[in-house]
Amino acid sequence: MPVRSANAEWKGDLKGGSGRLSSESGALDEAPYSFKSRFQEGGATNPEELIGAAHAGCFSMALANGLAGDGHTPDYVRTRARVHLDEVEGGFAISRIRLECEARVPGIDEASFQEHAQGAKDGCPVSQALGAIEIEVEAQLVS
Repeated sequence: MPVRSANAEWKGDLKGGSGRLSSESGALDEAPYSFKSRFQEGGATNPEELIGAAHAGCFSMALANGLAGDGHTPDYVRTRARVHLDEVEGGFAISRIRLECEARVPGIDEASFQEHAQGAKDGCPVSQALGAIEIEVEAQLVS
């Protein structure tokens, strides 16, 4: 199996400094990040946003795979990951991630869809890597 890599560089102190992120695929090409983009509202990216993108992508693929394996290939699966960064004693921590999913899946009933959504949440590799935090899923089946 492949090993993926990404790089980060930070210059300066926490509040006044800035950094750049890049990935081996080029999908992140020197993406800027800063204190403001991470802890306030800034125009650059941040680690939590990237974790959210990875989690939403992994969950969507896992759900689509599970559904298709059960004979219900989805028309689409759309997922938003809301990553909660909270101030805690001694710093900051990601406290939970809420996956908000909407999917169109012909021929499936609500109960089976919800079962697949929970299975995808528990089984996707990113969920497993983030097992130290609360992960919740809200899955909506649309017609």
